[in-house]
Order: sequence, then structure tokens, then C-alpha cells
Amino acid sequence: MQKNSVILSFKPKVITKALIGVLSERAQDVMKKRYGLGVDTERLTLEAIGKEYGITRERVRQIENFSLSTIRRSEEFIKAEPFFEELRDTMDDFGKIVKENSFLDHLSEDKSYQNHVHFLLVLGDYFERLREDEDFFHRWTTDEDFAEKVHKSLKNLYKDLSDDDIVSGPDIVAKFINHLKKEVKDIRDEEILKRWLTIAKFIGQNPLGEWGVSHSPNIRARGIRDLAYLVLRDHGSPMHFTEVSSAITSRFGKKAHQATVHNELIKDKRFVLVGRGLYALREWGYERGVVRDVIRNILKEGGPLQKEEVVDKVLKERHVKENTILVNLQNSKFFKKDKSGRYHPV
Repeated sequence: MQKNSVILSFKPKVITKALIGVLSERAQDVMKKRYGLGVDTERLTLEAIGKEYGITRERVRQIENFSLSTIRRSEEFIKAEPFFEELRDTMDDFGKIVKENSFLDHLSEDKSYQNHVHFLLVLGDYFERLREDEDFFHRWTTDEDFAEKVHKSLKNLYKDLSDDDIVSGPDIVAKFINHLKKEVKDIRDEEILKRWLTIAKFIGQNPLGEWGVSHSPNIRARGIRDLAYLVLRDHGSPMHFTEVSSAITSRFGKKAHQATVHNELIKDKRFVLVGRGLYALREWGYERGVVRDVIRNILKEGGPLQKEEVVDKVLKERHVKENTILVNLQNSKFFKKDKSGRYHPV
């Protein structure tokens, strides 16, 4: 069941009814259709309304603009001033620059209620709608200069992030504050800062609530491989592919077949097979390859080593039996033992 707002002291539907009441019957009908103020909450396009009336979309636009102008010159508009002021104060408390759908959802879950609030925002002198563009979503502000400072700080935050960065909630807020304080003296509380983060298209959250640049697969997980990466990274240690499969299904609600997960992990260079069906992340220091390759890399990097030293180092990278390491180490095609008992790569 949908809830009505308990934030505003007035009923937006009552106010908008009085405001559009100053219009002609036809103009009222156009405005109700255009802003979803009637029984039907769908906001119709200029073209759709024009088809209903047999007029051009431009003529509908003229009727809309004339109607808005007529309302703003009316006595009812003057009477509604206290309600516009309260709505302005509510927007200021929510952040002063707000993502449109977030602000409306904050006021009420009811679509009709939201449409009436939206109509008041369109009418009110205190509110400026900033249209969606390639960088930001639709948003409203009560202070355009302030909004521009927030925009600038968000863009600077984006420049400070690499494609591979995955940042926790507290850390992204801290980074954002470092840029904001260069532009804004009044740093708001953490919840408002997070709301500001959501107005940007170039910064986003992954399903685990971590932040980064929105085009990164670490943030916008598109398939099994990306979800598997998030699962393993969050787990912090190697996992069997069957565990990865189960975790993807339980955490993200996406059916992940075990065979599919296994195949995807093998193909992706971010993952390393470290045991029978066990996978780790390469970024943890694991190298791809079979046990023989691991031994060779260890000897090349660390120099000649005793058998026990080789075994100890390999076991830190591979979940295999000790005998598997020894069998590989005894292969004279790849390794040789000197007089002191240390092994070298051939």
C-alpha cells in the first residue's frame, strides 16, 4: 500500500486544484494530461495531447506556456506563496540541489502525489529545473550558483578516480569532501553528500554498495565474470567455483550455473586457478599458470632455493598437495639441483 507524505504540512492536490481552477476548461484538461494531475497519472507528451485534440504539438506547447503564465498572474498563485516557501525549505533541507526522482520519492511513494508536487516545482519561482545531460540526471535546485559548485566538485572527484578504483561509502564521502571544501563552506551531513553523488552519471555504486566510475565493470557489473569478481573480492580469499556460483545467486538474485561460472573464470585474466576448482584474484599476487610455471617464476624472482623453501612458497600460491610440487621439481627438463641442494630453473 502506498503512503502519502508526512513531510509537507499541506496537500499538494488541493493547492494544484485551486491553481488550475483559474484556467478555462480546455486548458485545465491539457494541464492535467500534461502533468498527470487527473485520475490517469501518466504524463502525456505534447504530441499525444495534440492527437487527442486534433492540433499540432506546437499549439499544445503554446496552451501549456500560456496556462502557466496565467496561473502565475492569478490571485490563487499569490495565496499559495506559503506553500511554495515550505516546499523550498523542504528542498533546502534535502540538499538544495536534488535528483528529481529521489526528491519526489522522499516526499511520497504515491505517483499522483508526486505529479502534483512536480507541477508546483514547475510553477514556483524558487525552483530551477536542471535538465538531464551526458553528465547529470534531471535535478532541481533552489540556488543555481550553489548547484554549479556541487557539479564542479563532482567532476573533480571523477578525475581523482581511476577505472579500477573501488571505494567504500565512507571513503568516497571523504574524497568528495576534499573537493567540496574548495568550493563550498557549508559542508552538509553525510546523507546529503551521498545524495549529491547520485546526481552524477559518471560515478556509481556496484551491487555491494561500493563506489567508483560508473563505466567500470567493477561498478556496473554486466555479466557472470563481473559478479564473480565482486563475490571473490568481498570474500577476500580463494573460493571454489561452486561457492562462487551459489554466492552470485544468493547475493545478486541472478541464476548462475556452476559449469558456466567455471568456464567464465577460466577465460578471464582477473582470476587464477589455484587448486582443484579453487579460484583466487590475480590482484592478490597470484600468477596464472600450472604448478611448474609457479615454481619457475618463484626461482627466477627469488634465486636458487632449497626444496622446503620452494614447497613453502608454492603452497602460498596454489592449494595443491606437497607431492605435486615435488614431482614437478624433479623434472630435469625444467629444473636442476646444484651441489648445495638448491634448485635452479633450466
